[in-house]
Amino acid sequence: MVKAISLLGSTGSIGRQTLDVCREQGIRVAALTARTSIDLLERQAREFRPRLVAVNDLEPALELAGRLTGLDIEVAYGLDGLRRAASLPESDAVVTAVVGMAALLPTMAAVEAGKRVAFANKETLVCAGELVMETAKRYGAEIIPVDSEHSAIFQCLQGSRDRGEIKRLILTCSGGPFFGLRREEVAKKTRADALRHPNWTMGEKITIDCATLMNKGLEFIEAMRLFRVTPDQVDVVIHRQSIIHSMVEFRDGAVLAQMGTPDMRLPIRYALTYPYREKSELPALDLLRCPPLTFAPPDLEAFPCLRMAMDCARTGGTSCAVLNGANEAAVELFRQERISFGQIPDLVAEALDKIPGIHHPAMDEILEADQKARACVLEAAK
Repeated sequence: MVKAISLLGSTGSIGRQTLDVCREQGIRVAALTARTSIDLLERQAREFRPRLVAVNDLEPALELAGRLTGLDIEVAYGLDGLRRAASLPESDAVVTAVVGMAALLPTMAAVEAGKRVAFANKETLVCAGELVMETAKRYGAEIIPVDSEHSAIFQCLQGSRDRGEIKRLILTCSGGPFFGLRREEVAKKTRADALRHPNWTMGEKITIDCATLMNKGLEFIEAMRLFRVTPDQVDVVIHRQSIIHSMVEFRDGAVLAQMGTPDMRLPIRYALTYPYREKSELPALDLLRCPPLTFAPPDLEAFPCLRMAMDCARTGGTSCAVLNGANEAAVELFRQERISFGQIPDLVAEALDKIPGIHHPAMDEILEADQKARACVLEAAK
């Protein structure tokens, strides 16, 4: 079990639940970072007394430093602050709970420092998975997934001696709040509708991604990168109950599944205590009370974001960065109610069509593709 962590994105849903696990397991928090929520960050800093806290911009950093005067806590800001938090010497592990591409460069700093990286940020592996995994191998960093689906697969693979034994990775998907609707019905849904996830309580961006099924598309690409399998070895099934978090089918026909209540503290705890399992006070899954477990294929016509992500997984290169950047920009416009729900996949498709792909990209080419995708969406939405 790790002794101390740096937590990137401490004020979001995953960040707050990570701190629950730290309280439960007695794990020291050496660094905290947040984007702008300095009121909550201040409370967290006063409770956990990290050596370093970091925020995005100078002005909130100065305000926070004033509030924390006398507590021997250093306050940093910007990308440099995030990188310092991610590579802090006393941290055994770095939990990346930052949403979106903002986590990419700090994550690379943690990997280059040889840390255990508990991944709760799928966009990093979607956009730069090959670079991240190659760098992790070079520096001896551990990559442990926190997403419930990838944690489930990771757990199911603990008994596998050879990754060549894998036939399929089966990602389960709740189907989101619009399961069973036709595309024209889905397109008319509002922001309030999209934020009503049936099973999980999460931040707005990921909840909207679950409504479009883009979240599952990003997880499709992440699984391919993380476990080094081909796109043809990854499947998605709709499982409305979110009890089975994912499955692995082996070449001999055996299928292993990881089951549990839909609570993110379970995969967070496992990422921080691996290879051991520490005691938890959370209620266990009661098989006699859980609903019947059902499975269905995803509707790629009604939810084209999933189809586009699967296509990008096969295309590779910067197409995945374009997909993600365009989606982040479109979702933000939808959150601001500047576009309709149905425009999200349309804008992503337009960016993929307009921006040429680059195979085997370097980091600067990945970052450039991301920026071009965002600009394309903003221009198209005017």
